[in-house]
Amino acid sequence: MSIHRSLKVKGNTAGKKNVLKRFERVDQLIEEGRLKPGDPVLGLPKTKVNI
Repeated sequence: MSIHRSLKVKGNTAGKKNVLKRFERVDQLIEEGRLKPGDPVLGLPKTKVNI
């Protein structure tokens, strides 16, 4: 039995990322100077995705 044509995935399945994982946010905030190493990682400020 084959997959219906509307269910097939075409080309690039990754797409654009719109959410960062916590470690990615921490790395980005440290690069921007908005977070210092050793600061708590709970309640992080929002960041824009630049990937």
